[in-house]
Amino acid sequence: MSGRILVVDDSGLARRRARAMLESAGYEVLEAEDGMAALERYFVARPDLVVLDLVMKGMYGLDVLAKLREMDSGARVIVVSADVQTSSQELVTAAGGVGFLIKPLEAEQFLPLVRSTLNAEGNSTLDAEGKWS
Repeated sequence: MSGRILVVDDSGLARRRARAMLESAGYEVLEAEDGMAALERYFVARPDLVVLDLVMKGMYGLDVLAKLREMDSGARVIVVSADVQTSSQELVTAAGGVGFLIKPLEAEQFLPLVRSTLNAEGNSTLDAEGKWS
């Protein structure tokens, strides 16, 4: 595997967990602990994919997603959240997110979505029942 992935989460534990999974699969991982840091890191590093927490201190994940898409209309962003509401998933998709996963991240769902997102043009989401749509 190859690719540079930016993990954005205000939880250090969540970032470390995502980093461990991604690095074990051969990806280069960058981190940001909030929305502003994420935007700066994206602008400088231009990662291939962003894994973005929805609820963070400071800037809300949907706001970060909107700014990323303004900076780069081709930005690929997978949103992760403990929020299981269908409406949140719909908002993410409407804002240009290419995937949505429920926390905590599990490698069996996370890594296939990362791979498919990096290898394909188009949107993929794994729903709460673990089905691709």
